[in-house]
Amino acid sequence: MEPWEVWVRSTDLSKLVLSHPALWQVMETLHYFGLTLLFGTVGLFDLRLLGVAKPIPPAALHRLIPWGIAGFFLNVLTGIAFFSGYPEQYAYNSAFHLKLAAMTLAGANAALFYVMAFADVKHLGAGVTAPLKARVVAGISLGSWLLVLSCGRLLTFFRPPFFH
Repeated sequence: MEPWEVWVRSTDLSKLVLSHPALWQVMETLHYFGLTLLFGTVGLFDLRLLGVAKPIPPAALHRLIPWGIAGFFLNVLTGIAFFSGYPEQYAYNSAFHLKLAAMTLAGANAALFYVMAFADVKHLGAGVTAPLKARVVAGISLGSWLLVLSCGRLLTFFRPPFFH
């Protein structure tokens, strides 16, 4: 084992995850709950900006974004616990690397949205098409979060060879 793996395995969190097998199922449930919050709010907001459900004003959906942020942080916490339990399963996994890259893109894209496009979107009424820059950012957001979801699902299929 690599020194960093030894260190991760020596943490209290790693010991907790490994010593309570049922905890993994609880964490997976919480992780999927977080995904539901994230996709159900951010995804819906992105779809509205892309033109779906135009009768709903974007501001009405934007009020739900804090729930999506809460879901994201729930996923980060459970993801750290997953990683601490089996660091070698994630650290050498290309699907995990791509998932982290897509999460980084989604975060940078969200920051870009609030800097570039939010002022134009926050007062849009029902039935109004979002400006092009908001639609582009929404498309990137939706695509990056779908990539995060897909890579998360692929983690078990692209394990390092010593897992097979």
